[in-house]
Amino acid sequence: MTMDRLPELDQLTTPVVWADAHGHIEGSNTAFARWLGVSPRRLPGQPLAALEHGGELLRRAISGSGGDDPLRLRRVSLAYLGGEARFADAWLTRTEFGGWLLEAHPVDEFPGEDPALALPSALSAALRGLAHELRNPLAGLKGAAQLLARRHRDDPESAELTSLIEAEVGRLTLLLDRLLSPRPAQPHAALNVHVVLERVLRLAETDAGWAVKLVRDYDPSLPDVLGDVDRLTQATWNLVRNAIEAGAASVQLRTRAEYSVRIGDELHALALRLDIIDDGRGVPEDLTERLFLPLVSGRAEGSGLGLALAQQVAREHRGSLAYRSRPGHTVFTLLLPMAEVQT
Repeated sequence: MTMDRLPELDQLTTPVVWADAHGHIEGSNTAFARWLGVSPRRLPGQPLAALEHGGELLRRAISGSGGDDPLRLRRVSLAYLGGEARFADAWLTRTEFGGWLLEAHPVDEFPGEDPALALPSALSAALRGLAHELRNPLAGLKGAAQLLARRHRDDPESAELTSLIEAEVGRLTLLLDRLLSPRPAQPHAALNVHVVLERVLRLAETDAGWAVKLVRDYDPSLPDVLGDVDRLTQATWNLVRNAIEAGAASVQLRTRAEYSVRIGDELHALALRLDIIDDGRGVPEDLTERLFLPLVSGRAEGSGLGLALAQQVAREHRGSLAYRSRPGHTVFTLLLPMAEVQT
């Protein structure tokens, strides 16, 4: 198959690439090369399957016997020789010449539409009832932690752990108070996001022990952001705990600066990007479109509230929470705009 035999393909705005019967690229239309960010002359001769970034859907489809019916590949990631990955829903079709035709329909990097997160009144009432019932056990935990702290005041490690228990009990009590007696949101203050992450990692260490490898990949040059320490701690801990409960052997927290970022309808000159990366089982395919809805969980024992609350926290900070996932590699990304912090 050559371009002179299919001149109409170059007129399409849909990215299209074609290959011979062995899966080697023979050509592409201008839209495909432009979308992938490569010159059309560099594509011929490359294996079509080599364009897939971090997956084997194309290789398996081309090497399998299959049939003549078009094969749909959902959210395939394509890149040229280590370049920036692009995401598309693709159709792979056998041509009349025995080769392959790949038609790509670009999609956003992060799947799923933005769901409405307003909790139904019945659920809200149930949460208030639960909050009321939890206050007494938390008071007991706080008292026990204070007693242990007095008994082990000469042991630095025990003192650190009891201090952590007291701090977490205090944070949970504050969250319950907010459920029972909603108040206007408090003004955000300048904070170092890495202080929040270190607190979360300490919680993860006590929760998972040595079963999970916790990896820090911080950008120490990041400026402070405006936010609520407790709320951001809760959101991040929910995401890390989800990764642990998904069977991850490794969880990485990565911070970076992002420039000229659009979050919703707003364009921000600078934003914080926090990636929580794990090698667990991934998000079940049947939950991808409604993962952030309350009471949706991939685990029988899960409450289905952690991700909904995490996304709510992101919105409270004018940010966003999104994800991409496949078995063995899941990334939840929290974007927070960085405004000028007054000093």
